[in-house]
This record gives sequence, C-alpha cells and structure tokens, in this order.
Amino acid sequence: MNQNPSDDAAQPLRSFPPQDIDTYSLEFIGSGGGYFRVWIVNLLLQCMTLGIYTPWARRRTAQYFYNHTLVAGSPLEFTGSLRKMVLGFVLLILLYLTYGIASSTGQALVVLLFFLAGAALAPFIWGTAMRFRLNATRWRGLRWQFVASWREVYLASWPLFVLPLVCWSVVAGLLVLSPDLSETNITSTSAIRGLLGLGLVVAALCYTGTDYNYKRLLVLRAQLGAERGRWKLGYMDFAKVWLVAAAMLVLGLVSLLVLLVSLALFSERAKTMEWPRSLESLSPGWSAAATMLFVGISILVMILATVPARAYRDARMFQIMWNNIGLGQVARFQCRLSMVRYILLRIKNTLLTLLTLGLYRPFARVSEYRMKLESVSMHVQGHVEQVADAMLRQQPGGLGDALADAAGLELFG
Repeated sequence: MNQNPSDDAAQPLRSFPPQDIDTYSLEFIGSGGGYFRVWIVNLLLQCMTLGIYTPWARRRTAQYFYNHTLVAGSPLEFTGSLRKMVLGFVLLILLYLTYGIASSTGQALVVLLFFLAGAALAPFIWGTAMRFRLNATRWRGLRWQFVASWREVYLASWPLFVLPLVCWSVVAGLLVLSPDLSETNITSTSAIRGLLGLGLVVAALCYTGTDYNYKRLLVLRAQLGAERGRWKLGYMDFAKVWLVAAAMLVLGLVSLLVLLVSLALFSERAKTMEWPRSLESLSPGWSAAATMLFVGISILVMILATVPARAYRDARMFQIMWNNIGLGQVARFQCRLSMVRYILLRIKNTLLTLLTLGLYRPFARVSEYRMKLESVSMHVQGHVEQVADAMLRQQPGGLGDALADAAGLELFG
C-alpha cells in the first residue's frame, strides 16, 4: 500500500539500552457505574431533544474517558471546542436533510452529485476528524498535532477511489454477460459468479488497504512537541489479521448453519412423534409465542456467531499496532493483550447487553477499554518529567484550521 510519508519514519524502532528506560503502564481509573451515569443522562437528553444534544453527549463521553486515562501517572485532557463540535453536527444534519429531500422528490441528478461529492470529500472528512481528535488531546501541557498535508491524505486514500470503479465495473460486466437474467445459461452464470467473486476480493483489498494507509498516516503524522510517531508495520501484517478474522467469521456462520439445519431436522422428526393431548390443545397464542421465541433465539445466536471474529480483529489489530509504533526516539510501546480473554469478554458483554436491552452497554464499553488500555506499557528513554519538559519547550505553534476542526466526527457518545 501507500508508502509516501517520510521514509525514515518507517525504519525499525530504536532499541534503547535497558539502563536508559523508564517503564510506565497505562491505567484507567474510571468505572462502569461512573460511565453509566454519564451515558444514561446523555441518552435521555438525546431522546428528549430528538438528537440535538448529540455534540454535548460526545464531548461529555470524551472528557470522561480522557480524564480517567492515566499515561505515566498523568491524565489525558480533552480540549475540543464545543462550538466547533456543534457547528460540525449542524452541518452534517443539513447535508443529510438536503440529501433526503433530493432523494424523496426524485432529483436523481442531485443524488448522483451528492454521491460523487461524498466520494471526493471522504478523505477530507477523515483528515479533518483526525486533526480535530489529535488537536483536542493534551497531556502534561503538550498538545498533539496532526500535521499531514492534504496531498498526503488523498494519496493515502487511493484504494477508496478504486472501490467505486470496481463496483461500476462489476455492474457493467453483469449487464454485458446477462442482459436478461431470466435467460442466463450455464456459461454466463459461471462468468457472473466469477465476476462477483473477483469484485468482492478487490473490494476487500481496497478496504483493508485504506484502513492500513489511514492508520499508518495517522501515526507517522502525529506529533507531540517536536517528536513524531514511528511505524514499522507492513500491509501484510494487516491483511493477515483480516484473513484470520474472515476465516473465523465463515466458521461461525457455518456452525450456525449446521445448528439451524439440525433444528429443522429435529422439528420434522418431532412432527411424527405422538404428543400428549395437553400439548395438542395449545392455543394459537402459545404457538405464536413459541414462534417468536424461536426467532429471537435464532437472531441472538446469529449475533453471537459473529462476535468472536469481530473481537479477534479488534484485539489483534490493537495488539500489533501498539507493538510496532513509537514516538520519535523518545518512547516505544508494548502490548500484552490476550486474544482469548478479550474474545471471552466480548462474548459475555454482548450477551449481557442483549439480555438487558442495552443497559449493560456502558459497563461493557468500560471493561473492554480497560482491558485494552491496561495491557499497554510505555517505555521512555529517560525520566518522563525531563522528557515532557523538553518536548514542551520544543512544542511548535498552533496549526488551527477552523474548517478542519469543525468536523470532529470521531467522538461518539
């Protein structure tokens, strides 16, 4: 994938002599109960205001997690401007309403222009959101900066532009191979399947390529004081994670299919069995309740079948990222996150969230965040106070961009 940002930054991280290193574990001092109070107030106010409270909710959520995250004993600070977050939210709502009106009134040209503008502006929206997120993050008086140029952002986004071309090519190919789907023959059907399969493979490569390029650019162009991020991950490291997650997803869905087929065979067999008269005289209401229960259990099992794959992808991506990034020649990180423990935690959280109709979600989010964060340790060359003071003296001037900051779309409550 894209290898443009600073070639020297892609070199392996420097190994510091043991005597020069201070090690600090990242900590989270919040609690599920504490975040639940923030979450329930946000939820109620968003419902009462029909979503207008969303920027305030996102800001309160960000402040809670930042203020309770300790890096080398000092908390992070969220300093994002509420005014800019509100402006970004209002702009998003206006664009959505405009698109809805154009779509409902049959303005096909306007809808097409919206799609084209959205594709062209997607890298800009991502860049502004990352700039807002980093510029709003402060630690020990040091403010993070995202210093990527727009040229670098758009170069990193090239797989994002390939994806629509692939989709249009697949559609055109289907129309050429099968202008009348009711008269398709074996040859055209095989060609259609091959074309769809090729389209899915290319789309997957484009998605993972965009994910890799964006994460790489975010790290390499993140700056604290005069120090910039360092990165030594290759694209194949990302691709392997996605491949394993895809294999786990297929395995989960196949297991679900086997379970459903077994249940269907059992129900067919049950029809031939002699049941007591009391069961035969069940009212239609009970039958409908039993059907609804079966559908609910099926949906629950389907959700749970996909949880291990998604949990593995999140945990493994988090692990390889933190094991392969650093901050200049000042700091590097190590992650000891257990895949098995995190997957089991995600399964438990999903079950409890579904059983409580979403009320367990704040506790689930805190427990997953805590497990991830506290698996990371930071290795600093020299004493952290001396390093922070040196970087504070080297901190460049602000790179504020009001239009860029107005996005702030990364902070959801």
